Amino acid sequence: MSVSWADSYVGQLRQKVGHQQLIVPSVRAILQNEHGEILFIDRRGENSWGMPAGSIELDESILDCLKREVYEETGLTVERAVPVSLYTSPQHTQTNGFGDRYQMFEFVFRVEAWSGALVTETDETTNAKFFPPDSLPPIPDPYWHQHTLDVLEDLRNFQGMLILK
Repeated sequence: MSVSWADSYVGQLRQKVGHQQLIVPSVRAILQNEHGEILFIDRRGENSWGMPAGSIELDESILDCLKREVYEETGLTVERAVPVSLYTSPQHTQTNGFGDRYQMFEFVFRVEAWSGALVTETDETTNAKFFPPDSLPPIPDPYWHQHTLDVLEDLRNFQGMLILK
């Protein structure tokens, strides 16, 4: 079971700083099945699909964050992952539906090996499914739609060296 948003590190920060812009380390996981399809989750309450992702908590490494987020959102256990890209540019700043601004500091990982059975509904998700890269699920927010396309481009262009953006 995941920590409530109010009890999370970001939730605690927001209680102190309000809507002030933050930089919060986060992860995004690319899980690709044997058919080349990419795993997407439908986030509970958002009516929008995305790759498993989330923010780091206190006393957690970035790898532990990746493992926790993937498990919380899919029921899968990350066995091996490779960093593909890192998004830190100020151009990757966005405002969420609550008026909170974030400059992205996101580590994108390709999960090369995982174990367990995919759970389609969790505390955080209402569905989970693999989609072909050329037939993505609905991502209505233009920022996140473009970011998803950028991440998939990073995956196609990845040659073993971290892509910095």
